[in-house]
Amino acid sequence: MRRQLVLAVAALAGLPQIAAAASPEQTAAAALTAAPVWDGHNDVPEQLRERYKDVIADFDFTDTTGTADPENDRIAMHTDLARLRKGKVGAQFWSVWVSPNLSEQQAVQAVLEQIDVLKRLVARYPGNLEYATSAADVENAMAEGRIASLIGMEGGHSIGSSLAVLRQMYALGARYMTLAHFKNTPWADSATDKPEHDGLTDFGRDVVREMQRIGMLVDLSHVSEATMLDTLDVAKAPVMFSHSGARAIDGHPRNVPDTVLSKLKANGGIVMVVTLPAYVSDETRRWSAAHDAEKARADALHIGDPEGAKAALAAWENANPAPRSTVSQVADHVDHIVKVAGIDHVGVGADFDGMSTTTQCLDDVGGYPALFVELARRGYSRDDLEKIASRNMMRVLKAAEAFAATQAEAPPIENPAAEF
Repeated sequence: MRRQLVLAVAALAGLPQIAAAASPEQTAAAALTAAPVWDGHNDVPEQLRERYKDVIADFDFTDTTGTADPENDRIAMHTDLARLRKGKVGAQFWSVWVSPNLSEQQAVQAVLEQIDVLKRLVARYPGNLEYATSAADVENAMAEGRIASLIGMEGGHSIGSSLAVLRQMYALGARYMTLAHFKNTPWADSATDKPEHDGLTDFGRDVVREMQRIGMLVDLSHVSEATMLDTLDVAKAPVMFSHSGARAIDGHPRNVPDTVLSKLKANGGIVMVVTLPAYVSDETRRWSAAHDAEKARADALHIGDPEGAKAALAAWENANPAPRSTVSQVADHVDHIVKVAGIDHVGVGADFDGMSTTTQCLDDVGGYPALFVELARRGYSRDDLEKIASRNMMRVLKAAEAFAATQAEAPPIENPAAEF
C-alpha cells in the first residue's frame, strides 16, 4: 500500500516512476511465452507400443490422465495435449526407443514401427502438433502455435551396425540418435554395461562422422565417459545430451562428468537436464541401490516363499521410505552445468513417460514452469531462461544443419553389407 501511495504521489507531481521488479513467476512466464520449452526426450512412443501395441485408433491424446493400469503395474501417462499446453511446450523430441535386448535386425524393424506410430499420432492432431525435421520447421510450428514434433532414436542398436540404415533413418525423419542405451552396441560403450571397447571403435567413429555429415545430432546420453570423450574428439559439429544431469551433483554414471562438460563448451553442444529421480538426487540413487540390495537379500532369505520375500521387502520399505527428488535439485544440475560449460550449453530433457517415479513439482509435462520459476528465483534473467527453454537447442540444431551443408559434396561413408 505504501509503495502504491508513493507511485501515486510521484505521478501527480510529474516525477519519474520506478518500475516494479518482475517477480520470478512473471519472469518465467515472459520467458516461456517468448521461447517455449523445447524438450529433448519424451517416451510417448514407447508407451504406445507397450500399452496399445501401436494400435491407436481409440487412443485419446487430448487427455491421458486416466491411463493408469494397476493390473499391469503401469501408472498414468505423463503426457497429453492439455498438459503440454499447460507446460508451455513448443517443441518435443519424441523418442523412438526399442529394447537393446532385441537382436539388431529386430531392433531395426521395431524402430521403423515406432517412427510410423509417432507420425500417425502427430497427423491425427494437426491443430496441436506439427511434424518437424529442421530448425526452420520448428520455428514455423512455434510461430503458428503448434508443438513441433521431431524424432529422436534412442540407442545405436536400432541401425543394425549399418551406415546405410542410419542414412535411411535420417531420410525417415530421425534427427538425433543416442549412440547406446543400457547395453553396449558392437561399436560404442554404454554407461551402464561392462566396458568393452574403451569408448568408440573405428566403426563407431565412422558412425559419428556420418551422422554429422548428414545433419543428424549425436546424442551422448546413456554412453560411457570414454565414449563421450571419443565422440568429442571426432565431432566437428555440436553434440547433445538429450536427457542427462551433472555427475558432480548426482554420481550416477548416466550423468555427465566435469571432464566432458569442460570440453562441451568448445564443441558448442548442449546438456538437456533430466528429471528422472535417480539421475537428479544422489540420495534417491543411493536409496534405489539399497532397495535393490534389500530385495536380493529378502529373496535369498525366503527361497521358495515369494510372499515372505514380498512381506520382508515391504517392511524394509516402510522403515526406509524413498526420498523424493525436488525441483530445486534439478535446478542444482542446471547451476552446475552453467558454472562449468556456460549458459549457452544447457536445456531441458525431462524423460517423461520413460520413468515410473517423478520429481516433486515435475510430475508430468505440465510442470516445466515450476523449474523456470525456481531458476528465476536463483537470479537467472529472462534472456537466460529463454536460452534454457529452447534457444540453446535451436542454436545446436542450426549449427548441425550448417555443418552438414558444408559436407554436401562429401561422399557417404560406406561399410560392408551384413551377411545373413
